[in-house]
Amino acid sequence: MRLSIPQNMGIADRIIRVCLGIVLAILGSLIVKGAIGIFLVTVSALMLLTALIGFCPGYVPLRISTKRQKASG
Repeated sequence: MRLSIPQNMGIADRIIRVCLGIVLAILGSLIVKGAIGIFLVTVSALMLLTALIGFCPGYVPLRISTKRQKASG
């Protein structure tokens, strides 16, 4: 059985999240210490995960989709 997750993120959105996730991971693990560092690493992990699966739960209540729709016809 395969779980199907509807995607609501376009490629540009995903690339931006990966880049920002990497920067936040570096900041949180190497530069910023304490609770703020842990927070940055956590946010980084969430950004990388959402970029990987192409779905952002925060977009659902706002009815946002950055994914390009297929042309019909």
